[in-house]
Amino acid sequence: MLGLAIGDALGATVEFMTPREIGAQYGVHDRIRGGGWLRLAAGAVTDDTTMTLALAEAWLAAAGPPSAEACALAFDGWMRSKPVDIGNTVRRGIVRWRLTGSTEAPPSSDAGNGATMRCLPVALAGFGGDPDAIGHAALVQARVTHHNPLTDAATLCVVGMVQAALAGDSQQQVLTRAQALATLLPAFGFAGSRCDNPSGYIVDTMRAVFQAMERSLGFEAVLIDIVNRGGDADTTGAIAGMVMGALAGENALPERWLTALHPAVREECRKSATRLIQLAPGWPAEG
Repeated sequence: MLGLAIGDALGATVEFMTPREIGAQYGVHDRIRGGGWLRLAAGAVTDDTTMTLALAEAWLAAAGPPSAEACALAFDGWMRSKPVDIGNTVRRGIVRWRLTGSTEAPPSSDAGNGATMRCLPVALAGFGGDPDAIGHAALVQARVTHHNPLTDAATLCVVGMVQAALAGDSQQQVLTRAQALATLLPAFGFAGSRCDNPSGYIVDTMRAVFQAMERSLGFEAVLIDIVNRGGDADTTGAIAGMVMGALAGENALPERWLTALHPAVREECRKSATRLIQLAPGWPAEG
Protein backbone atom coordinates (compact mmCIF):
# COMPACT_ATOMS: atom_id res chain seq x y z
CA MET A 1 0.00 0.00 0.00
CA LEU A 2 2.89 2.34 0.76
CA GLY A 3 4.51 1.38 -2.53
CA LEU A 4 1.33 2.29 -4.39
CA ALA A 5 1.16 5.69 -2.67
CA ILE A 6 4.83 6.40 -3.38
CA GLY A 7 4.40 5.52 -7.05
CA ASP A 8 1.28 7.68 -7.25
CA ALA A 9 2.91 10.70 -5.57
CA LEU A 10 6.09 10.35 -7.61
CA GLY A 11 4.25 9.93 -10.92
CA ALA A 12 1.69 12.69 -10.37
CA THR A 13 4.37 15.36 -10.86
CA VAL A 14 5.04 14.22 -14.43
CA GLU A 15 1.58 12.99 -15.45
CA PHE A 16 0.82 13.88 -19.09
CA MET A 17 4.42 14.91 -19.75
CA THR A 18 6.57 13.19 -22.37
CA PRO A 19 9.94 11.66 -21.51
CA ARG A 20 11.64 14.48 -23.40
CA GLU A 21 9.76 17.12 -21.39
CA ILE A 22 10.60 15.34 -18.14
CA GLY A 23 14.26 15.20 -19.08
CA ALA A 24 14.34 18.88 -20.00
CA GLN A 25 12.70 19.96 -16.74
CA TYR A 26 14.09 17.50 -14.20
CA GLY A 27 16.88 15.51 -15.82
CA VAL A 28 15.83 12.29 -14.10
CA HIS A 29 12.69 12.69 -12.02
CA ASP A 30 13.42 10.83 -8.80
CA ARG A 31 12.00 13.00 -6.01
CA ILE A 32 8.53 13.39 -4.55
CA ARG A 33 8.10 17.10 -5.14
CA GLY A 34 4.40 17.71 -5.85
CA GLY A 35 3.32 20.11 -8.57
CA GLY A 36 2.31 18.71 -11.91
CA TRP A 37 -0.89 19.60 -13.71
CA LEU A 38 -2.85 19.04 -10.48
CA ARG A 39 -0.56 21.44 -8.57
CA LEU A 40 -0.26 19.01 -5.70
CA ALA A 41 1.55 19.67 -2.45
CA ALA A 42 4.67 17.59 -2.08
CA GLY A 43 3.69 14.18 -0.71
CA ALA A 44 0.05 14.38 -1.79
CA VAL A 45 -1.55 11.54 -3.75
CA THR A 46 -4.25 11.26 -6.41
CA ASP A 47 -7.29 9.13 -7.13
CA ASP A 48 -5.15 5.99 -7.50
CA THR A 49 -4.41 5.91 -3.77
CA THR A 50 -7.60 7.43 -2.41
CA MET A 51 -9.88 5.16 -4.44
CA THR A 52 -7.84 2.14 -3.33
CA LEU A 53 -8.31 3.19 0.28
CA ALA A 54 -12.06 3.61 -0.31
CA LEU A 55 -12.28 0.05 -1.63
CA ALA A 56 -10.21 -1.12 1.34
CA GLU A 57 -12.75 0.39 3.73
CA ALA A 58 -15.54 -1.50 1.97
CA TRP A 59 -13.62 -4.77 2.50
CA LEU A 60 -12.98 -3.98 6.14
CA ALA A 61 -16.60 -2.98 6.79
CA ALA A 62 -17.77 -6.30 5.33
CA ALA A 63 -14.92 -8.28 6.94
CA GLY A 64 -14.61 -9.98 3.57
CA PRO A 65 -15.36 -9.44 -0.10
CA PRO A 66 -17.85 -6.57 -0.40
CA SER A 67 -20.88 -6.89 -2.62
CA ALA A 68 -21.12 -4.93 -5.84
CA GLU A 69 -23.55 -2.60 -4.07
CA ALA A 70 -21.06 -2.02 -1.25
CA CYS A 71 -18.32 -1.27 -3.77
CA ALA A 72 -20.57 1.20 -5.57
CA LEU A 73 -21.45 2.88 -2.29
CA ALA A 74 -17.77 3.15 -1.40
CA PHE A 75 -16.91 4.67 -4.77
CA ASP A 76 -19.85 7.04 -4.55
CA GLY A 77 -18.76 8.22 -1.12
CA TRP A 78 -15.25 8.67 -2.47
CA MET A 79 -16.51 10.80 -5.37
CA ARG A 80 -18.65 12.91 -3.02
CA SER A 81 -15.50 13.67 -1.04
CA LYS A 82 -14.33 15.74 -4.03
CA PRO A 83 -11.12 13.87 -4.90
CA VAL A 84 -8.36 15.83 -6.55
CA ASP A 85 -8.86 13.89 -9.77
CA ILE A 86 -11.26 11.36 -11.26
CA GLY A 87 -11.10 9.43 -14.50
CA ASN A 88 -13.88 9.78 -17.06
CA THR A 89 -14.80 6.09 -17.04
CA VAL A 90 -14.88 6.00 -13.25
CA ARG A 91 -17.08 9.10 -13.15
CA ARG A 92 -19.50 7.66 -15.73
CA GLY A 93 -19.75 4.40 -13.79
CA ILE A 94 -20.56 6.08 -10.50
CA VAL A 95 -23.07 8.45 -12.09
CA ARG A 96 -24.72 5.49 -13.86
CA TRP A 97 -25.09 3.71 -10.51
CA ARG A 98 -26.62 6.84 -8.95
CA LEU A 99 -29.16 7.16 -11.74
CA THR A 100 -30.04 3.51 -12.37
CA GLY A 101 -28.83 1.46 -9.42
CA SER A 102 -26.91 -0.79 -11.78
CA THR A 103 -23.70 -2.08 -10.18
CA GLU A 104 -22.23 -3.38 -13.43
CA ALA A 105 -21.11 -1.22 -16.31
CA PRO A 106 -22.28 -2.36 -19.74
CA PRO A 107 -19.69 -4.16 -21.87
CA SER A 108 -17.57 -1.44 -23.40
CA SER A 109 -14.72 -0.82 -25.78
CA ASP A 110 -13.28 1.58 -23.16
CA ALA A 111 -10.46 -0.52 -21.71
CA GLY A 112 -9.26 1.98 -19.11
CA ASN A 113 -6.87 1.36 -16.22
CA GLY A 114 -9.05 2.69 -13.39
CA ALA A 115 -10.23 -0.72 -12.19
CA THR A 116 -6.70 -2.10 -12.07
CA MET A 117 -5.17 0.83 -10.21
CA ARG A 118 -7.44 0.19 -7.18
CA CYS A 119 -7.33 -3.64 -7.00
CA LEU A 120 -4.75 -3.93 -4.20
CA PRO A 121 -7.27 -4.57 -1.37
CA VAL A 122 -8.41 -7.71 -3.21
CA ALA A 123 -4.84 -9.00 -3.34
CA LEU A 124 -4.14 -8.28 0.32
CA ALA A 125 -7.38 -9.44 1.96
CA GLY A 126 -7.70 -12.40 -0.41
CA PHE A 127 -4.13 -13.66 -0.01
CA GLY A 128 -4.13 -17.43 0.39
CA GLY A 129 -7.83 -17.72 -0.39
CA ASP A 130 -9.70 -19.60 -3.09
CA PRO A 131 -8.48 -18.37 -6.50
CA ASP A 132 -11.96 -18.37 -8.01
CA ALA A 133 -13.32 -16.30 -5.13
CA ILE A 134 -10.42 -13.86 -5.40
CA GLY A 135 -10.97 -13.50 -9.13
CA HIS A 136 -14.68 -12.95 -8.63
CA ALA A 137 -14.05 -10.24 -6.02
CA ALA A 138 -11.55 -8.51 -8.28
CA LEU A 139 -14.06 -8.35 -11.13
CA VAL A 140 -17.00 -7.32 -8.93
CA GLN A 141 -15.18 -4.13 -7.92
CA ALA A 142 -13.84 -3.60 -11.43
CA ARG A 143 -17.16 -3.82 -13.21
CA VAL A 144 -18.85 -1.15 -11.16
CA THR A 145 -17.03 1.25 -13.50
CA HIS A 146 -15.18 -0.84 -16.12
CA HIS A 147 -16.38 -3.82 -18.14
CA ASN A 148 -13.87 -4.87 -20.75
CA PRO A 149 -12.01 -8.18 -21.19
CA LEU A 150 -8.64 -6.44 -21.41
CA THR A 151 -9.23 -4.52 -18.18
CA ASP A 152 -10.54 -7.70 -16.53
CA ALA A 153 -7.45 -9.67 -17.54
CA ALA A 154 -5.02 -6.98 -16.42
CA THR A 155 -6.75 -6.61 -13.04
CA LEU A 156 -6.59 -10.35 -12.41
CA CYS A 157 -2.95 -10.38 -13.47
CA VAL A 158 -1.95 -7.58 -11.08
CA VAL A 159 -3.77 -9.23 -8.18
CA GLY A 160 -1.88 -12.43 -8.97
CA MET A 161 1.45 -10.61 -9.19
CA VAL A 162 0.98 -8.97 -5.79
CA GLN A 163 -0.03 -12.26 -4.21
CA ALA A 164 2.94 -14.06 -5.77
CA ALA A 165 5.21 -11.39 -4.29
CA LEU A 166 3.61 -11.80 -0.86
CA ALA A 167 4.19 -15.55 -1.14
CA GLY A 168 7.93 -14.99 -1.58
CA ASP A 169 8.44 -15.11 -5.34
CA SER A 170 11.31 -13.12 -6.82
CA GLN A 171 10.84 -10.21 -9.21
CA GLN A 172 11.57 -12.46 -12.16
CA GLN A 173 9.15 -15.10 -10.92
CA VAL A 174 6.43 -12.48 -10.47
CA LEU A 175 7.11 -11.28 -14.01
CA THR A 176 6.22 -14.73 -15.40
CA ARG A 177 2.60 -13.80 -14.72
CA ALA A 178 2.99 -10.83 -17.05
CA GLN A 179 4.48 -13.12 -19.65
CA ALA A 180 1.53 -15.50 -19.26
CA LEU A 181 -0.88 -12.61 -19.80
CA ALA A 182 0.99 -11.61 -22.96
CA THR A 183 0.79 -15.19 -24.23
CA LEU A 184 -2.94 -15.32 -23.57
CA LEU A 185 -3.61 -11.83 -24.94
CA PRO A 186 -0.80 -10.79 -27.32
CA ALA A 187 -1.80 -7.12 -27.11
CA PHE A 188 -0.04 -7.08 -23.74
CA GLY A 189 3.25 -8.23 -25.25
CA PHE A 190 6.07 -6.10 -23.86
CA ALA A 191 9.08 -7.22 -25.87
CA GLY A 192 10.52 -4.80 -28.40
CA SER A 193 10.46 -1.01 -28.47
CA ARG A 194 10.19 0.98 -25.25
CA CYS A 195 6.61 1.92 -24.28
CA ASP A 196 6.94 5.61 -23.48
CA ASN A 197 4.18 8.12 -22.75
CA PRO A 198 1.66 5.37 -21.86
CA SER A 199 -1.99 6.40 -21.97
CA GLY A 200 -4.85 5.38 -19.69
CA TYR A 201 -5.57 2.48 -22.08
CA ILE A 202 -4.90 -0.59 -19.97
CA VAL A 203 -2.69 -2.22 -22.61
CA ASP A 204 -0.37 0.80 -22.74
CA THR A 205 -0.35 1.02 -18.94
CA MET A 206 0.56 -2.61 -18.37
CA ARG A 207 3.10 -2.85 -21.16
CA ALA A 208 4.99 0.07 -19.63
CA VAL A 209 4.84 -1.46 -16.14
CA PHE A 210 5.96 -4.87 -17.40
CA GLN A 211 8.85 -3.35 -19.32
CA ALA A 212 10.01 -1.37 -16.28
CA MET A 213 9.95 -4.53 -14.18
CA GLU A 214 11.78 -6.50 -16.84
CA ARG A 215 14.49 -3.91 -17.48
CA SER A 216 15.14 -2.62 -13.94
CA LEU A 217 15.74 -4.43 -10.67
CA GLY A 218 14.37 -3.43 -7.28
CA PHE A 219 11.74 -0.99 -6.05
CA GLU A 220 13.63 2.26 -6.57
CA ALA A 221 14.97 1.44 -10.04
CA VAL A 222 11.59 0.24 -11.32
CA LEU A 223 9.74 3.28 -9.97
CA ILE A 224 12.23 5.71 -11.49
CA ASP A 225 12.03 3.86 -14.81
CA ILE A 226 8.24 3.89 -14.95
CA VAL A 227 7.52 7.49 -13.94
CA ASN A 228 10.16 8.87 -16.31
CA ARG A 229 8.19 7.33 -19.17
CA GLY A 230 5.58 10.05 -18.53
CA GLY A 231 2.03 9.73 -19.77
CA ASP A 232 -0.41 8.42 -17.16
CA ALA A 233 2.47 8.33 -14.71
CA ASP A 234 0.51 8.44 -11.47
CA THR A 235 -1.32 5.24 -12.42
CA THR A 236 1.66 3.41 -13.92
CA GLY A 237 3.60 4.47 -10.83
CA ALA A 238 0.83 3.22 -8.53
CA ILE A 239 0.54 -0.17 -10.22
CA ALA A 240 4.29 -0.70 -10.37
CA GLY A 241 4.51 0.54 -6.78
CA MET A 242 1.97 -1.93 -5.42
CA VAL A 243 3.70 -4.92 -7.05
CA MET A 244 7.23 -3.81 -6.25
CA GLY A 245 6.14 -2.79 -2.75
CA ALA A 246 4.87 -6.31 -2.12
CA LEU A 247 8.25 -7.61 -3.29
CA ALA A 248 10.28 -5.15 -1.23
CA GLY A 249 8.39 -4.83 2.04
CA GLU A 250 8.22 -1.61 4.03
CA ASN A 251 11.77 -1.77 5.38
CA ALA A 252 13.23 -1.80 1.86
CA LEU A 253 11.33 1.25 0.62
CA PRO A 254 13.57 4.29 0.05
CA GLU A 255 13.45 6.34 3.23
CA ARG A 256 13.48 9.66 1.35
CA TRP A 257 10.30 8.67 -0.51
CA LEU A 258 8.59 7.18 2.50
CA THR A 259 9.13 10.25 4.65
CA ALA A 260 8.12 12.55 1.77
CA LEU A 261 4.59 11.12 1.71
CA HIS A 262 2.05 13.24 3.56
CA PRO A 263 1.97 11.84 7.13
CA ALA A 264 -1.78 11.21 7.05
CA VAL A 265 -1.46 9.25 3.79
CA ARG A 266 1.44 7.25 5.14
CA GLU A 267 -0.44 6.36 8.32
CA GLU A 268 -3.67 5.46 6.52
CA CYS A 269 -1.78 3.20 4.13
CA ARG A 270 -0.07 1.40 7.00
CA LYS A 271 -3.30 0.92 8.95
CA SER A 272 -5.28 -0.17 5.92
CA ALA A 273 -2.68 -2.71 4.78
CA THR A 274 -2.36 -4.15 8.28
CA ARG A 275 -6.10 -4.57 8.72
CA LEU A 276 -6.57 -6.05 5.23
CA ILE A 277 -3.82 -8.63 5.58
CA GLN A 278 -5.31 -9.72 8.91
CA LEU A 279 -8.37 -10.84 6.92
CA ALA A 280 -6.26 -12.95 4.57
CA PRO A 281 -6.65 -16.74 4.87
CA GLY A 282 -2.99 -17.21 3.97
CA TRP A 283 -1.51 -14.88 6.57
CA PRO A 284 -0.37 -16.58 9.81
CA ALA A 285 -2.41 -15.35 12.76
CA GLU A 286 0.68 -15.28 14.96
CA GLY A 287 2.35 -12.94 12.41
